[in-house]
Amino acid sequence: MAALLTSVRVVTTASAADARAPLIAVDIGHTVSAPGAISARGRTEREFNLELALRVVQALRDRGLRARLVNADGMIASLEARPAAVPDADFFLSIHHDSVSEWELETWVWQGHEQTFSDRWQGHSMFVSRRNPDLARSLLCGSTIGARMQRMGFVPTEKNARRRDYADSLHAVHFFDNLIVLYRAQQPALLFEAGVIKHRDEELLLRDPERQTRMADAIATGLAACLTTPG
Repeated sequence: MAALLTSVRVVTTASAADARAPLIAVDIGHTVSAPGAISARGRTEREFNLELALRVVQALRDRGLRARLVNADGMIASLEARPAAVPDADFFLSIHHDSVSEWELETWVWQGHEQTFSDRWQGHSMFVSRRNPDLARSLLCGSTIGARMQRMGFVPTEKNARRRDYADSLHAVHFFDNLIVLYRAQQPALLFEAGVIKHRDEELLLRDPERQTRMADAIATGLAACLTTPG
């Protein structure tokens, strides 16, 4: 945890990127008091979100873009406060990791503690809101990220199609109109679900630093292409 906190201090310092470069707000999903889903081995979603968000920020800056963390300390006051913290950003990206419905869970014992899991679903997905002021750019960036993810060998999930209509079925982008962080954003916005942490095998993959770096590279490459495309 100390290493993670050191990394947060590093990535929240001023970037050397050109001041004219697009600014991406990278939101770390969940808070210390409400840490999100619990993985198959008892780890909080927020811990997964923090690790990936740090790598996404670095990958964006490596491409000459500007990036700013939102909710770095996990103490942000509300969902509304997340996009409000970055009104000058050109894009708002919220990083999350997925879970499953309660009825799909089974129990097992990991290191002497009973935990819940489901090995039914795995893979990434994304959400956009039709209430966002720039749905077209939100969806374009989601599709561009999705295309890059699949080109790099990441496989999306169909899990969320059970409840959320597709905005782009090929690239696993769904509509979720009432997500506060998406419709309260003053810029195009996307919520990224990196994978299903209740899946026992995928949880281990999502914790792998090399794989996190590859995923961050796919996200950053997709955003760079999307945000430098005219129109």
